[in-house]
Amino acid sequence: MDIRRDFDDWQQTEAPLEEGGGTLSAFTFLCIVILTTSLGLIMLYSASYNEALIHGLPHHYFFTRQLMFVVLALFGWLVIRYIPLRWVEKISYLVLALSILLLLLTLFSPFGQERLGSKRWLQIGPLPSFQPSEFAKVGIILFFAAYHKEDRSTQSIIKQHGLPIAFSLLITLLIFLQRDYSSAVLFLGISFAMLLASGFRIVHMVILLAFLIPPAIVAMFSQSYRIKRIVSFLFPALDPSGMNYQVSTGLKAISSGGLFGVGLGNGTFKLGLLPEVQSDFIFASVCEELGFVGGAFILALFLMFAILGYHASRRMQDRDRFLSLTAFGLTSMVLFQAILNLGVVTALLPPTGIPLPFFSQGGTNLLVVLLSCAMLYRILLISSGKIPLNKSSLGKEERTEIHFPAQGGDQ
Repeated sequence: MDIRRDFDDWQQTEAPLEEGGGTLSAFTFLCIVILTTSLGLIMLYSASYNEALIHGLPHHYFFTRQLMFVVLALFGWLVIRYIPLRWVEKISYLVLALSILLLLLTLFSPFGQERLGSKRWLQIGPLPSFQPSEFAKVGIILFFAAYHKEDRSTQSIIKQHGLPIAFSLLITLLIFLQRDYSSAVLFLGISFAMLLASGFRIVHMVILLAFLIPPAIVAMFSQSYRIKRIVSFLFPALDPSGMNYQVSTGLKAISSGGLFGVGLGNGTFKLGLLPEVQSDFIFASVCEELGFVGGAFILALFLMFAILGYHASRRMQDRDRFLSLTAFGLTSMVLFQAILNLGVVTALLPPTGIPLPFFSQGGTNLLVVLLSCAMLYRILLISSGKIPLNKSSLGKEERTEIHFPAQGGDQ
C-alpha cells in the first residue's frame, strides 16, 4: 500500500534532482545559524562582562541586550517563513524607500544621534536606537532582486542598470555623510556584487570604477584620521601605541591563545587591555580563549554558511530569479562583513568599524543578519525541494504530500 506522510522541513525529500531535491542543506544551514548565534552570545558575554562592570552596569548587560534582539528575530523568522513570497517582491521598493528616508532622518533631523564622531544612529521615541544603514543593505539587495527578476538583456545598459546604480550611489553617499566610511565601503561592495550577479559586464564595471575611484580617494584623504589609519596600516612600526594599538594588541591576544586557548572566560586582554573587545575585536578574544582551533571552527562556520547560501542561489537561477538574486545578495552581505572584520583584526586590512556577524555587540546588525538568515533558510527549503515554489500562497499551503511506495508490506 501507499504510505502518505506530511512532508516537513526536517525530512528528506524525494523531489527530482533537477528541481534541487535530495539534500539536507536547509537543515544544515539552520544548525549553522543556531550554533553560530549561540556561540556568539556565549563569547559576547565572556568578552563584555568586565566592560559592563567598568561602566557601572550589570555584568550581563551586553548579553541581555543582544539576547533581546535574538528573541525579536525569532518572531521575525515566523513572519518571513510564512509570508507570501509575492508580498516580499511587492514591498522590495518600499523597503528601499524607507531605508533612504531613515538615513535622511539620521542626518538631517534631531532624531539622529552622534557617537564616537559618527552620526549613524537613529532614536525615535521610546524605541531603542538603531542604525538605518544596516537595513539599507537589505533594501538594496531586495531592490536589485525585484528590479532584475525579469530578463532585461534586450534593454540598453542604462535601462538595465542605471536605476540600481543611482540608488546604490545615493545611499553610499548618505552613509558616507554620516562619517561611516567603512559601512559605505561595505555597502558599495554589496552593490557591486549585485550588479555583477544581475548581468553587469566586467568591462562596464571597470569603466564605472574608473569614475568612482578618484572621488573615493579624495574622500578617503579628506579627513586626517583616515589618513592616519592608512599610514599606520602601511607602516605599523611608526605608531604602535597610537592608531595601531588596538590592532597590535588584538594580534597579541590571538597569539597568546595558542592551539587550544586559555579557556572560556579566562582571557585577560578583555580586562581593559583591548579596547572595544566586545565589538569589532571580539574575534581576538575568541582566539585567546578558544585558541587556533576555536578560531578555525568559526571560520569553518562562515565558510559553510557561504557555500550553502551561494548553492541555493545557483539552484534557483532557472526557477526564480528574484529568489536567486536575493540569496546571492544576503549571503554576500554576511560574508563580506565577516571578511572585512577578520581582515582588520588580523591586520590584513586597515582598521574599520565593521562588526563580526553573530558575535559583535550591536543589536541592529544581529537582527538584520538573523532576519536575512530566515529568508535564506526559506529559499534553501525551496531550492532543496522541501517546499514547492508557490508565490501566491501562505507557508502552510506550500507544504506538499509525498507518496512513498510500499516496501515489503506494512512499513
